[in-house]
This record gives sequence, structure tokens and C-alpha cells, in this order.
Amino acid sequence: MAFEIRKDDLSDARVQALLELHLRGMHENSPPGNVFALDLSGLKAPEVTVWTLWSGEQVAGIGALKSLGSGRGEVKSMRTHPDHLRQGVGARILTHIIGTARQRGYTRLSLETGSGPTFDPALTLYRRCGFTKGDAFADYEKSAFNQFLHLEI
Repeated sequence: MAFEIRKDDLSDARVQALLELHLRGMHENSPPGNVFALDLSGLKAPEVTVWTLWSGEQVAGIGALKSLGSGRGEVKSMRTHPDHLRQGVGARILTHIIGTARQRGYTRLSLETGSGPTFDPALTLYRRCGFTKGDAFADYEKSAFNQFLHLEI
């Protein structure tokens, strides 16, 4: 089945359930104080744009782009629904986010993520798309757990 990317207002219960799964997973796989995933209200902030990827009536994934100002953006809330793993969902959403950042004239995309086996598939995707490890950005502080990746665009 073909996938469709939609700009999302987060009102659909299926999208909210995927976001809840994402937040729960971040808390289960991160040390206390090291979860920076946005909740529903954070994703509704005016500087954040959210997209979902759909397979028919099923939400297959989610991702967001947060404007940091000065031509910079941050990738947020990347999550593939468990029923759609290893189908290219994350790559499609990330490619859309990168394309949107280019259209908006951004010169750099950044992201913060964790360490360990749970985060390895996402790190592989980010590196395959050209992101490289770098310094903390925005209000983040470096810890033994988190990692920062950047893509010059």
C-alpha cells in the first residue's frame, strides 16, 4: 500500500496514541531527567510543524520540525508505529522534514537523541541521511546519555 504524508493537527486519536507510545518509550529507555520529547501541547506550539505518514487508515509514523530561528531547525518526535517497522517510514518522514527545512531556507538541522540499543535504528537512519555527531545546541546540555547530531543544508 502507498504511504501518504500529511501535515497534522494532532486531533486524531490514532496519532495521539502513537505520540503516547513514543513518550512512554522515551521514558522507559532514558535515565530520569534525560527525556526531551515534546508532549501534545509542546507539539502544538506555533514554531513546530508535525507530519504523519499514513498507510490507508493506519498512522504509520510521525515526525516534527521545530524552528529554532536564525535559519536553524530541530527534528523532533520521530517515531514509527510498531506495525510499520522496517518499511521505510522513518526515512520518508525524515526526507520530508529535510526537504521542508530546505524550502524554508534553513541552513542547519539538529536533533537530540539517546544512546543504547533502543536508539541504534534511529541513529543509523540519521547518519544515512547525512547527520553527523556534534555539540549540544539550543538549551540542551551534554550528558553521558544524550547525543547531538547536525546536518548542514
